[in-house]
Formats: sequence, C-alpha cells, structure tokens
Amino acid sequence: MKKINTYAVVGLGGRARMYLDAFAKSYCAQSRLVALCDRNQGRLELAAQFPAVAPFAPRLYSDLDFDRMIAETKPDTVIVVCQDSAHDTYICRAMELGCDVITEKPMTIDAVRTQRILDTQKKTGRKVRVTFNYRYSPPRTQVKELLMSGVIGDILSVDFQWMLDTYHGADYFRRWHRNKSNSGGLFVHKSTHHFDLVNWWLSAMPNEVVATGHRRFATPATAQRLGLHQPGPRCTGCAEATTCPFYLDLGANEELNALYRQQESFDGYHRDQCIFGPDIDIEDSMQALVNYDNGATLKYSLNAFCAWEGYAVQFNGTLGRLEHKCEETVYINGDGTVPGALKEEGTSIRIYPTRKPAYEVPVWTGEGGHGGGDDVMLRDLFAPEGDDKYLRDADHRGGAASILCGIAANRSIAEGGWVKVGGILNGLERPNYTAMPSSSTPIRLPLRA
Repeated sequence: MKKINTYAVVGLGGRARMYLDAFAKSYCAQSRLVALCDRNQGRLELAAQFPAVAPFAPRLYSDLDFDRMIAETKPDTVIVVCQDSAHDTYICRAMELGCDVITEKPMTIDAVRTQRILDTQKKTGRKVRVTFNYRYSPPRTQVKELLMSGVIGDILSVDFQWMLDTYHGADYFRRWHRNKSNSGGLFVHKSTHHFDLVNWWLSAMPNEVVATGHRRFATPATAQRLGLHQPGPRCTGCAEATTCPFYLDLGANEELNALYRQQESFDGYHRDQCIFGPDIDIEDSMQALVNYDNGATLKYSLNAFCAWEGYAVQFNGTLGRLEHKCEETVYINGDGTVPGALKEEGTSIRIYPTRKPAYEVPVWTGEGGHGGGDDVMLRDLFAPEGDDKYLRDADHRGGAASILCGIAANRSIAEGGWVKVGGILNGLERPNYTAMPSSSTPIRLPLRA
C-alpha cells in the first residue's frame, strides 16, 4: 500500500492556493493536508473554508503555536509560503522537529538567514525543496535541452533582460515586498528566479558580482509628474483614486477582498499601499554583472515598469548563439488569475550557428501558471515519475546559490565594487546540476569561402 504523505502549510496568502488546490484536485490519493498555520486569524479561518481544503478538515494554528502544531499533527513535510523574511524561522524549526520542508522562493533573504538554514540542514539531515517553477516551464526546459546538446558549444556569455509590466511590476510596491527587511528587495525576491535559471542553464556557480540599482519610477516625484498631488498612504480612501492609473480597488476583486480587505482588522496589514510612498526602500531598476566558475559571464537587468511582461535572453557560445524571447500574461498576486501564463505568439527560440544560416526552433509549450511550469513542478513534488535528466528539483544548495547573486548584488549597491560570492557563506556544497558540454571539446569552424 502506497504511503500517504502528510503536509502542513504555513502562510495562507495568494501563493498558498496553488498547493491547496493541488492537494484536492490532483494529489488527494497520496497526500493529506493535516494543518494550516498563519499569523492572521481571519485568513486562517478563511482558508479552512476553501472547497479544496474543507474535506481534509485540517487543524488550525496561529504562528505562535507552530511547535504545538508539529507535535499534534506530525506532518511529514511543512510547506512554507509566508513572508520571505520569516522563511528561515519555519524552515529551520520544521527540520529541528523532524520534518522535511518545501519552501517558496526565495529560500530566504540574506546571508545570516541562509547560513542558518544550511547549518540546520546539515545538523538534521532533513530535506529542503525550493520551488523554482520556472525550471519546469516547457520553454525554459527546452533551452536547457538545447544547451545540453552542445548546439552552440561552450557558453561564454549570457545577456538576460527581465521586464515586469507596469500592472504586475507596481504590485511589488504595494505589498510588504516594498521594504528590504521583508523581501530582500527585488534583487532577492524576484531575481532569485532568474539567477537560478542561469545557474541551472549553465550548470555553474557564481564567483563574483557587481551591481547597480535605483528607484526612479515608484517615487513621490513620479506621482507629481502624473498630476497626483495628494496621494494617500493606500489606495483605499485615497483622494486621487479616480485619476491614479495605479489605483487598486481591493473590494472590486472577490479574491483580493476575501484574502486581504476583509482580514485587515486582525493584523493591520494593507495590501493596497501607495506605490509612490516615501517609505519604500527597494529598487525598481537593477543591473548586474556576474562571473561564473566555468568562465561564463552574465549581464543581467530587471526593470519593474515596462511596456510588456517577460524576458529576452541570449547565449553566446563557441559554436553559435541562442536567442530566446518569452512574453507572459500580466497579473497581480492573489487576484484569482493565472500567474504568468505563456503568450505563445510572443515566445520564440532562434539558433545562429557560427558561419551558417540561422533557424527557428519550434517552442515547447505548456498551459498554466509561470509559463506552464506550475503543474509540472507540482507533479514532481507530489507524484514524481522517476529520474529527471534536467535535474529540475532544487534543494537548499540551489536555493542558496540563487540568492547568493542577489545578496551580493545588494552588497555591491550599498558598498560599491565587485563582491566575492565565495566569502558570503560557509559550507555551501555545489548544487546537483546536469553536466554541460566539456570545454575540452575541439572547436571546428568552417573556413571562409
């Protein structure tokens, strides 16, 4: 008889719904939800009433009763989807109490917290899975397949530009993400996805990082330029509600109203803070250079107020060039829409072999959140089907490697100059990345006519 795995979920905001729905709709035969935990009592009770959750009748616990939850419900695995700055608390305590962990990205937000997770994992031997769903998105997996095939030889450099649409990008400045003490800034919270992709695509570890970043759009000055002279601290009750292009009406969206507007009295958290507020301390435009241990270099940028959502990445190799563009649908977290669904008409892969004609590659497609990656990742989490040649599952090592770039970038912005990544953490082992073409492979170029 197949073992039933038991789970507890910590943090019941918008992202938790993906896991709760997965248990009920696809993995109820092998998974059982035994407990829910959140610091907001209203949101905790709301989650218990979700159609996907109610049949499990999970026990409900406040964040202060985490240890008691583990003792009473004995979950095999704790799923951590709370505020980023609290991830390490629950990851480490769950391991200490004998549980494995699945955590949302980023694994945590700074070096001290990362070191604590690494040390606790080594001491306890428990497993930590970090949910990098972009690895599982068919087009991103296809890029990995192409690079593994050696079609452009050894990778020498990567140019990677990520664009957040004004609709989605603004949302990071409304929520708790707007302060680095909560999120680590977008270089950690958002870019961890992107740095992980490059680490995984290259099967390489970052050596050193230099970065710049600033906030030039989400500022009081921009509000003045838009003709907003009296913006309030939040959208609700704002005098500029009828004229501000970034106004968010929480009450008009059923999901946002239930998750946030109706739960404000329990903890005072406002989901619709003004994106032009003077208290914001994260950047909205960032650039970084990263040198890797295999000799490759990365030139990276992230901008949070662009005209379209998605990315463009170019790989330059010893045998050619690969260009990949991906457009995504826009959304805001927790609004009930599919997050980051793939726009097939805006996604392409093109190969430029050295001294040969370029050609288009038919793109692998997928449906659902994060470019079709969510469903594939959930299957790998809860019903794995055997070995994965792409090694898309990420553990604490991959989680740490991805945020190392963001941590180093934040240090570079604060202190100036290059930051050596190797001196930030102790005892970080190399992630289990798939082998790439060897640099010892002879390069054969055709002679010019």
